[in-house]
Amino acid sequence: MLTRPRETAAAGPRATNPKQTIVLLGPQTRKETLGKALKDIGAGARIATVTAGWQEREAEIEALQSHLKGTPKASAVNLQLHSRAVEIFENDAEFESVHRLRQIHLRDLQRLYDVRVEHAMAAVAELARRRERSDLAAEEWESAIGTVRALDEEHGKKLRTVHKDYDKKLGAGSHAAVRKHRREIRKILDDCDCLAIAGGHVAVLLNRLRLFGVAEAWKTRPVVGWSAGAMVLTERVIVYHDSPPQGPGNPEVLESGLGLVKGIVALPDARHRLRLDDPERVSRFARRFAPDRCIAMDDGARLTFTSKGWTATPESRELKTTGKVEKVVTK
Repeated sequence: MLTRPRETAAAGPRATNPKQTIVLLGPQTRKETLGKALKDIGAGARIATVTAGWQEREAEIEALQSHLKGTPKASAVNLQLHSRAVEIFENDAEFESVHRLRQIHLRDLQRLYDVRVEHAMAAVAELARRRERSDLAAEEWESAIGTVRALDEEHGKKLRTVHKDYDKKLGAGSHAAVRKHRREIRKILDDCDCLAIAGGHVAVLLNRLRLFGVAEAWKTRPVVGWSAGAMVLTERVIVYHDSPPQGPGNPEVLESGLGLVKGIVALPDARHRLRLDDPERVSRFARRFAPDRCIAMDDGARLTFTSKGWTATPESRELKTTGKVEKVVTK
């Protein structure tokens, strides 16, 4: 399911359905917080797990099982979304062909968007260097940020249109193999208490979740996602790296997320991927994606959304328009 165009985030960060408990976590490789999060929300004994972002390694859930040791009688039930998709593609040539054409379309669209973002952000950077010497340049800098934001919104709308058009062409519900796996997944989910979504390749993860309609089948029961798994639960998936191997990079809108959480841009492992000690870049990032709140989710970070509102651990930090990175304030 694709979300509608973003609403104003004036109401602040929140779960789309206030009755649903949702937890977003930072990376689990250096500091394990999944087990405690599951225990704190009373996740239950059977945890449906999505590790599709690990692709060919999705069956290797030993480490994930170890996270559940502190949760009595809890066990992970792997939905195996990636391998199910591979099986469908191998046995349904028509479905695989249309699906591949969509991915090519999305890739080409992203590349063209990247070109426009690169030039728009170059203007922002140049005006930032001039604004201290000129009030006029400062005004133009604000306008340039607005131009990039409009470009992001336009790209988001194009992504939604592409998915809508190809969903009609795919007609997933009319393909026997897809129906079969959806039934099997729904049966597993009906017997589980909590859904846990791991990280990995964020585009693959989101693709498989949509293909099998996991969010719709799960409805409003508790969900926990970490790293890329946290990103897909939000309205927009933003990819970012200030210092990639190929040279300076710009944040990009990659996809519309599942939209279970509103008003948040989740930034897992931000301290390794963003120059959080550079006030100009921090301010630029926060302004560009406002009114959503940009949350750096490093080791120990945790955002919990319940019917009572939302809370954040001290390790969760927010990129501010002032250029500072501060502890998240939830009230």
